Amino acid sequence: MALIDCPACGKRISDKAKSCTHCKVDLTADTESIESAQRISAINKRTQLMNHSFVALLAFVGGFALWFWGGEAAANWRQPTGIGLMAAGFVGYLVTRVRLALDKRS
Repeated sequence: MALIDCPACGKRISDKAKSCTHCKVDLTADTESIESAQRISAINKRTQLMNHSFVALLAFVGGFALWFWGGEAAANWRQPTGIGLMAAGFVGYLVTRVRLALDKRS
């Protein structure tokens, strides 16, 4: 018995399995249903990446709002917190967008 990657979800399963234990796709079915499961898996991955991108963008905007709340730059604990949140959100957004571009390429 060897371990192979599931064609739909990519997780490791037995080569003797008739269905994936993770995503429940029937491996004995025709190739059309397996391709459909692969497309659904790709859509779910892109949706998850878009959600990560949105959360990172919210962190960036939230850090900006925290730092400049009230019309002037904060000088107490809000300054380092706001700058840190903005930096983390910006880097997270860029990383997620690169991951999305690479995912669309493949």
